[in-house]
Amino acid sequence: MEDEPRASGTGRLISCVAWALLLTGLWLWGRQLTEGAGWLPGAAPGAAQAAQAAGARGALPPAAEPLAGGVDPAVLEIEAIGVRADIMARGVDGSGGVAPPPFSEPDLVGWYAGSPAPGAEGAAVLVGHVDTETDRAVFHALGSVEPGDAVRVVRDDGSVAAFTVSGTEVVERSEFDADRVYGPRREGAAELRLITCGGTYDPQAREYSANVVVSAYLTGTA
Repeated sequence: MEDEPRASGTGRLISCVAWALLLTGLWLWGRQLTEGAGWLPGAAPGAAQAAQAAGARGALPPAAEPLAGGVDPAVLEIEAIGVRADIMARGVDGSGGVAPPPFSEPDLVGWYAGSPAPGAEGAAVLVGHVDTETDRAVFHALGSVEPGDAVRVVRDDGSVAAFTVSGTEVVERSEFDADRVYGPRREGAAELRLITCGGTYDPQAREYSANVVVSAYLTGTA
């Protein structure tokens, strides 16, 4: 894949999203070793941002009890950055990584169906493209999301899982730790990870240098 010519409008999407989602498999493997450990001390992305926001806005709201599983997500809403996007379930591709949304539909969000459904206990993983060669994509402004911002996931049954952002972090590729990024922050809670490309883009390597990782936790329903 790395040696193929860049297709117009899609080249930037290929390596970053595929790389980030390949790490999901490492997390699932690593979680078997840490199951039941709960929050990993000192390893919460966005902790500094969350503390700063808490001081500026007041304490973040308490976590809500997880919702029943088995209900797939349908729509993602992040009012702070003007996102309202359909969600599609994604599985594993032929290379062993999680298949991102189609390159031809960069405004869709992909939910890794091997992770919990948003609202259920555990960390649900949602991914989206940051751009194409010619335009912005669904998660173009994800890096500007701040602790305290609201994230809503409309589910297939019409219910809404309401999340609150706890932290945003740009994780350099060389420092990416799957346990730290994907691992649980709050024992017994429903969490959300929103992931896209970040850092700088290398046109020769056809990849970004980092990932933007937004962490959120369930704080209510509608």
